Amino acid sequence: MSEEKSKRKARKDSLFNKLDRFLNEYKQILICGIDNVGSSQMQKIRLALRGKAALLNGKNTIMRKVIRQHIQNGQHPELEPLLGFIKGNVGLVFTNHQLNDIRKLVIENKVPAAAKSGTLAPVDVFIPPGPTGLDPGQTAFFQALNISTKIARGSIEIINEVHLIKKNDKVTSSHVSLLSKLNILPFFYGVTVQHVYEGGAVYPADVLDLTPEDVGAKFFAGVRKIAALSLAIGYPTIASLPTILGGGFRKLLAISFETNYEFKEAKAFKEAASKAPVAAAAPAAAPKAGAAKAEAKKEAEKPKAAPAPKEEEEEDMGFGASLFGD
Repeated sequence: MSEEKSKRKARKDSLFNKLDRFLNEYKQILICGIDNVGSSQMQKIRLALRGKAALLNGKNTIMRKVIRQHIQNGQHPELEPLLGFIKGNVGLVFTNHQLNDIRKLVIENKVPAAAKSGTLAPVDVFIPPGPTGLDPGQTAFFQALNISTKIARGSIEIINEVHLIKKNDKVTSSHVSLLSKLNILPFFYGVTVQHVYEGGAVYPADVLDLTPEDVGAKFFAGVRKIAALSLAIGYPTIASLPTILGGGFRKLLAISFETNYEFKEAKAFKEAASKAPVAAAAPAAAPKAGAAKAEAKKEAEKPKAAPAPKEEEEEDMGFGASLFGD
C-alpha cells in the first residue's frame, strides 16, 4: 500500500472513530453549511468551541455509514431523520451545552471575501458616494455600468450611492472588476447554522431565535383558531369550552333578571344593577341645572324689545272741573 493510500485510510478511520464517539457522547447536533470556508477558519472555530462543543466535517459517505450502523445496531434509532441532511458541504457541531451560545460562537467567526464571478450574492452590495481615487481615463468604465460620476481634484468621484448587486443575484465579471478597482470586499464568509438535531427531531435553526413570549403568542394564536373552528361547526373542544360556558351563563343571567329568580352567581350582578340607577341620578341632575343656566343665558342674550310709548297725560291747565259746568 502506498504512503498516500495509507494516509487516506488513516483519515477515514479517524473520522469514523470520532463520529462514532461523538454520537454516543453528545445529544445535540448543529447541522452547518461550510461553503467557501477555509481550513484556517475552521481551525479558529474549533479553538473557540474547545471544551463546549466539537466540530466535525469529512466525507459524507463515511458519516452516513456510521449513522446507519448506529440505527441498525439499535444504539440510536432516533438518528434516522439526520441522514437526509448529510449532503453537500456540511459540518456537524456536537454539543451538550446551550444551543444558542454554541451557535453564536460558530457564526460570529467570519472573514471578508472578494466577489467571485458567477456566484450568487449572499447580501446586497452598495457602492458609497465619494472619491474613488481612479484617474479620469476610466470614466467610460463607470458609464458602462450606469454609474453617475464627476471629476473632482483630478480623480473620479461617484455622485450618488449605487446599489450594485442585489441579494441572490448573480455576480458578473463587471461587478468583480469594479469592486476590485475600488478595493471593496463586499462579502463575509463563514460557517452557517442551518438545522438543529435534538431528541430525534430536526428543525430549522431559526427556531432558536424564538423567545418564550413568541412561543406563547404562537400557542394562543393556535388556540384561538381552534376555538373559532369549534364554534363554527358546533363541535365542543377544550379551546371553545370557556366561550360556550360564558354564553350559557349570560343566558341564565338574562332569565334571572326577567323572572326575579335568583341563584348564587347572579346575586352580585343584581346588586350592581340595583345600585346603577341611584348612581346615575346624581349625574343626571347636573345636566338639568346646566340646561337651566344655558336657557337663562340665552334669554339674557336676546335683544330687548323697545318699550311701548306711554300715553301722554292731560295736563291740568288750571280751569278745574267747572269749565264745562260739571
